[in-house]
Amino acid sequence: MRNPRALAAAGAAVAVLGLAAPAAVADQGRVPGPSNIVALPSVIAAGGQLTITVDGCPNGGHATSHAFPRTELRPISGGSNTAKGTATVNSDARPGPYDITVHCSGRSLTRPAAFSVIGGVRGGIGGSSTSGATPTDVAIGGALVAAAVVGGGVFWMRRRAEKRI
Repeated sequence: MRNPRALAAAGAAVAVLGLAAPAAVADQGRVPGPSNIVALPSVIAAGGQLTITVDGCPNGGHATSHAFPRTELRPISGGSNTAKGTATVNSDARPGPYDITVHCSGRSLTRPAAFSVIGGVRGGIGGSSTSGATPTDVAIGGALVAAAVVGGGVFWMRRRAEKRI
């Protein structure tokens, strides 16, 4: 009983391979195109540098996005079909996800939401910016410090007077 089942399974496998073979042969003659777009880091601050790696670009190409200007992709040495480039994200890029479109070998490929931009870092001058303490906040803080100094002085004077008795 097992032989007819095994024979039927082997026949089905041969039929599947026989139908798939012409497609595989036709695919070998196809011009390679970009595939597998990788952007690192996947979350970046506005103004940061992003590394883009693409498979299927043996001669290089270029990458575009709304978050950075056109960036050239150069082939990686060693005979691979991979190209790589470094893009600088615009300092005024709005936070959110961005697509990357790669053009090479006469073909293009878009990876949706390839990376996300977060708000830029407010550095320099101790991190100060136009937002923060208002004049009212400063006045309240100054009044609290003055009250603490007066209260401490009164407490110290009372303790001094107790020692004389």
